[in-house]
Amino acid sequence: MKEKVVLAYSGGLDTTALIPWLKETFDYDVVCCCVNCGQGNELDGLEERAKMSGASKLYIEDIVDEFCDDFIMPCVEAGAVYEHSYLLGTSMARPVIAKKLVEIARKEGAVAICHGATGKGNDQIRFELGIKALAPDIKIIAPWRMTDLWTMQSREDEIEFCKAHGITLPFDASHSYSRDRNLWHISHEGLELEDPSQAPNYDDMLVLSVTPEKAPDKETEITMTFEQGVPKTLNGKAMKVSEIITELNKLGGENGIGIVDIVENRVVGMKSRGVYETPGGTILMAAHDQLEELILDRETMEAKKKLGSQFAQVVYEGKWYTPLREAIQAFVESTQKYVTGEVKLKLYKGNIIKNGTTSPYSLYNESLASFTTGDMYDHHDADGFITLFGLPLKVRAMKLAEVKNNQNQN
Repeated sequence: MKEKVVLAYSGGLDTTALIPWLKETFDYDVVCCCVNCGQGNELDGLEERAKMSGASKLYIEDIVDEFCDDFIMPCVEAGAVYEHSYLLGTSMARPVIAKKLVEIARKEGAVAICHGATGKGNDQIRFELGIKALAPDIKIIAPWRMTDLWTMQSREDEIEFCKAHGITLPFDASHSYSRDRNLWHISHEGLELEDPSQAPNYDDMLVLSVTPEKAPDKETEITMTFEQGVPKTLNGKAMKVSEIITELNKLGGENGIGIVDIVENRVVGMKSRGVYETPGGTILMAAHDQLEELILDRETMEAKKKLGSQFAQVVYEGKWYTPLREAIQAFVESTQKYVTGEVKLKLYKGNIIKNGTTSPYSLYNESLASFTTGDMYDHHDADGFITLFGLPLKVRAMKLAEVKNNQNQN
């Protein structure tokens, strides 16, 4: 029997071309694995394309809820944003994809895992660090770095290669951005985006969204509730995290929310430009931040911002399966104990507008903050210094006592 290779298969141009290439170059039995992180209609026709291209088998593994609960939410709770703008949509998905690729490789007895990530990008690092952390014995094949064997240098070359092997593709080079999509976002690279002096062709590019100019001329109001940092309801309806993100994507996309054009610093040392659509994720992170404003004390907030930035760096660099990620996440989880409450927002032409926030654990005290109720220095307390500078702790204790009393009464 031939040795097996598990191919991380998206159905796109790169990974479709890899199927006949792997068979011809290594005489492998190619087992494709598509990990469904919420790609939507990109999964349509995938099995037919994989088999037509020469794969012996295709796994489509649905891990949407695991992706949302175990990978997206830790980043939301951490406030993890890379270089002020990027909400880590691709970065968060790679470790869970690597995990599933390893599981399938073990199940199939494969000797190797192959990915189609470019030799200039971040994903090669993310995939390979994840795979090696979980299965150091499995060989990794990275064709774009194997320049002696992989001779194709462009998307046009790959399209011609596929045509020569009788593979019909649903796209062409002239309208083919390099894209990555999951439930959290969709990224776009290539074509005019490779020239930073050129404006993005949004009419040809956008998938989840409209531009703010094309959004409705009226506001969309939403209400969300959170329990210990995790969203539980949207507009009064209890939903799973994946369902909330799906609905927020619809609402955010309709209102032009979360379109980012960024030149970012890749791990490999070069700058790259991309456009990200993250409508639902942008709303969810804004809502979570809005609630935390009421609840976290100043010192914790400052520490969390620093560690959140470091968490984003760790995730962006593909270091999910590391002690540092686990340690930062443990800190973040400890800060979410009281992040419970209701957030109201209005969406309008690309803007997210606060519309009110409440929490039983709010540290905001109207009687202290009001300009009409006297000065906080007027407190006649033998421990006046502690009363003033330990105020968050005192207010927290009062709030907890109030909540416990209400619970006992109910």
